[in-house]
Amino acid sequence: MKISLKEAEVVEIKEIGEGSRVCLDFVDKLEPSEGILVGNTGHGYVLVLAENRTTDTYPGRPFRVNSGAIHHYILKEEDQTAYLAEIRPGDYISVISESGSSRSVAVGRVKVEKRPLIRLVLKVENKELSVTLQVADSVHVLAPDGTEIQAITLKKGDHVMVQVDQPGRHLGKKIEEEINEF
Repeated sequence: MKISLKEAEVVEIKEIGEGSRVCLDFVDKLEPSEGILVGNTGHGYVLVLAENRTTDTYPGRPFRVNSGAIHHYILKEEDQTAYLAEIRPGDYISVISESGSSRSVAVGRVKVEKRPLIRLVLKVENKELSVTLQVADSVHVLAPDGTEIQAITLKKGDHVMVQVDQPGRHLGKKIEEEINEF
């Protein structure tokens, strides 16, 4: 499966307090430029990268993606989505590279913990999409030039890579329906 990644502008950043954050530990190593697509709504998803980098507070964990809030949609396989709350060990997830290519990798462990969260709102193609991520220096997103950016350093006007989608899903499969999500 090939994903069409697009550049989106950060238009709002808001700390929203503590919530349930999900880490997905995969059964294989991920490259620094690989990650998963997650988002608050079906309008689109942000590419959140693997924790390959050692930061001031975390050692590198090339098998892990700090996936954000438990309510997120995640691109599972092909065109199927699920909520992060539904992901279980043994499920296969589409791991996406910066080029948009994907590979299917099994989840080995799902880890949910209470952590402080930020909500990012992004604009792309006259659409808004959003994501809720942990306030941590280990959470990175992909910049348009292929470099990674710590989510906690993002500012209004910065750009990150996303996948735009059409809202309207039932049990993870696309359906035609009029839907308003924010």
